[in-house]
Amino acid sequence: MPCYPTFVRRATMTAACCLSLLSMPGCIVGAAIGGMAESFNRTGTTVFPAEYTGIAGKSFAVVATGSRLMESEHPGLTARIIERVNNRLIANAAPSHAIPSMDLLTVLYNTPQWPAMTRGEVAEMLGVDRLIVIEMIDYRLQEPGNQYVWDGVASVLVTVFESDSGLPDDPAYERAIRVTFPDSTGLLRTDINEQAVTSELSNRIVNRVAWLFYEHEESNIIPY
Repeated sequence: MPCYPTFVRRATMTAACCLSLLSMPGCIVGAAIGGMAESFNRTGTTVFPAEYTGIAGKSFAVVATGSRLMESEHPGLTARIIERVNNRLIANAAPSHAIPSMDLLTVLYNTPQWPAMTRGEVAEMLGVDRLIVIEMIDYRLQEPGNQYVWDGVASVLVTVFESDSGLPDDPAYERAIRVTFPDSTGLLRTDINEQAVTSELSNRIVNRVAWLFYEHEESNIIPY
């Protein structure tokens, strides 16, 4: 048998598929096309634009706040959120300038009074045009009163302040975000360990916060 070029074989297979569909009754053709569309939807992705585009061409910094109770139960949580979101935006949001995450955390650590400062003052202290504030509203791994079943929830309020505007202390953009993990109920500590739960929960909240600021691609079946 002669060896046809690849494109010829593909064209022949495509034509055969089309002829097969045309030979089927209408309802079967519809079901076949619907099945292919559903399969594509399950395995495909969708591109989403940035909700806030004001980072591009500007300097920025990310800060995060959380209650003392939250920090005592999850040590280093806000620092990890700051570092991961800051790094993602440096890599993807096309800023003109950004403070490296370790330097940013050092400045915040050495200025413990910064949460009590106005947002315009914080932006001025950091020397940035855009200040992204992540307020950690809730972060828990179990339902209150039940230490055996995983029921992770993370909710934040993301606010952007534009220090180069006439109103540096007024929000220019604001968005509330809530994610959960696991996706099924009834998982116990014996089914999945704590590190895996908190790692995935943090990853989901970081994704949802960072994606607000740059065009990105998401799976069509992403569970959060």
